[in-house]
Amino acid sequence: MTTTHTLETAEVDIVYDVHGPLPTADGHPPLVMIAQPMTASGFATLASHFPDRTVVTYDPRGLGRSTRKDGRVDNAPTVQAEDVHAVIEALGVGPVEMFASSGGAVTALALVAAYPDDVTTLVAHEPPLIPVLPDAAAAERARAGVRDAYEANGSGAGMAAFIAMTTWRGQFTEDYFAQPAPDPARFGMPTDDDGSRDDPLLSDRSWPITSYRPDVDALTAAPTRVVIAVGEESENTFTGRTTVATAELLGQQVTVFPSHHGGFLGGEFGYPGQPEAFARTLHHVLDNNT
Repeated sequence: MTTTHTLETAEVDIVYDVHGPLPTADGHPPLVMIAQPMTASGFATLASHFPDRTVVTYDPRGLGRSTRKDGRVDNAPTVQAEDVHAVIEALGVGPVEMFASSGGAVTALALVAAYPDDVTTLVAHEPPLIPVLPDAAAAERARAGVRDAYEANGSGAGMAAFIAMTTWRGQFTEDYFAQPAPDPARFGMPTDDDGSRDDPLLSDRSWPITSYRPDVDALTAAPTRVVIAVGEESENTFTGRTTVATAELLGQQVTVFPSHHGGFLGGEFGYPGQPEAFARTLHHVLDNNT
């Protein structure tokens, strides 16, 4: 049983889906799954592996079905945290458990810092936080290179540059910047340019996400159990490194999950992970409060 709801505020109409009953049938809090810039559609496979739980997914403001009315196009984690807080309040059943991936993990960290009573357990999967890196300035330069490739030649070139950045292992040295621009065709990307420049992943619209600095004092003081999770295939890549550094800031070690940055995905976007194994690990982490 899935119901779709629209939460109307002055700035945005937030669309969210509730998969299962409220109050929940099993006594567990709802399991909220969030990402950014991915929308609720990307959690279809993972949610299917939690038939025993009430799962809640949503589209971040300005993405998918959630329509902005604030006249802005930037994606800021503190703003999105307010939206997620509003959804949790609208559920009306108290604090939730949360699985948050990529930019959604950044939003979730901002949420826990601002509203520590909203979430009992947060599994933050591969938050791409540049400020935590020792080579943060070089990472910002690499990020700007993705934006520049996108602005100059369109989505194929931008995505090829993004893949080159996110699969590079280790710090962003001059060897990285000396590489020739990657050929989009090598990654199966289109080489033509459709003229659009509004992609939230390739433009600078989501730079506030990757530029966010977690509030360590607020996170460590919160009653929320925060689990920082990394994919086993992400070792020493950009998001693998940001995840390890974030865990270290919080005085913990990472929890290793199967697969890669999108390890929970099925066939939603053509780059599947290991969703069944990923879901087993997530079940284990949520059910074992250690």
